[in-house]
Amino acid sequence: MSFPEKVKIVEVGARDGLQNETQPASVKQRVKLIRQLADAGLKNIEAGSFISPKWVPQMANTAQVLAGLELASGNARYPVLVPNERGMQDALTAGAKDISIFAAASESFSQKNINCSIDESIDRFTEVAELAHARQINMRGYVSCVLGCPYEGDISIATVVKVSKRLIDLGCNEISLGDTIGVGTPLKARAMLTAVADAIGIERVAIHFHDTYGQALANIYACLELGISTIDSSVAGLGGCPYAHGASGNVASEDVIYMLNGMGIETGVDLHKLILAGRSICAQLDTQVRSRVNLASMPSK
Repeated sequence: MSFPEKVKIVEVGARDGLQNETQPASVKQRVKLIRQLADAGLKNIEAGSFISPKWVPQMANTAQVLAGLELASGNARYPVLVPNERGMQDALTAGAKDISIFAAASESFSQKNINCSIDESIDRFTEVAELAHARQINMRGYVSCVLGCPYEGDISIATVVKVSKRLIDLGCNEISLGDTIGVGTPLKARAMLTAVADAIGIERVAIHFHDTYGQALANIYACLELGISTIDSSVAGLGGCPYAHGASGNVASEDVIYMLNGMGIETGVDLHKLILAGRSICAQLDTQVRSRVNLASMPSK
């Protein structure tokens, strides 16, 4: 057993979290949240996406969000999700320095989510990758449904490996493996991560686990034992998955930090400030905090 000494947290609440909230956050609220997260010590904070507002209205005006952030100063990075060449052009115009692209390990999910096959989805990103390379833009890849699909059930590990390798070949410097509907369990998570890490190197892998069945922290712990050192999480547990009834969203950043602190693993994140950021955005959106650590630390009435 060899745990990492330090873990990089990729905070996804301001994008993957907010885009699944019923109440849209304003540009001002999104900028405030991101600034609070940066003040808490987070260095990698998803800032939004350039997917058409027709499909994801919660992420409209991401260019204005970027304009409200100090992209050229400070140590934090603010990646944005781009779906195609048009989205990439918009991201570049807005001054984005880091982007993310996405594919799925499930053919059914790919067809229902973005109306094309896995191969077609990756081919769409060829122009995006060329622009990123030419402009020296960091590019991250997401793979959805790595531990299960709402339409197909179990997903072949070989398919997860294949999609991950293709995204690396396209130019991604990191692959985030997403348990999109939160059905994974620790041994399955370990087996999947082992296969992907053997193919592309564990230093290029991140884990992105949802907590639908309460397994996210257990799955993260199992992957930490293998040496994983990049974890995606969402402040206050914001978000959910429209394809999984009762999905509770990404694992809460506060819960992950609390666990890592208890294990003596460095993150550079101030848990108290993170807790306050989670409470603030939830109050603004009139939604419930879903982090157990955050709820447990609230003053008793």
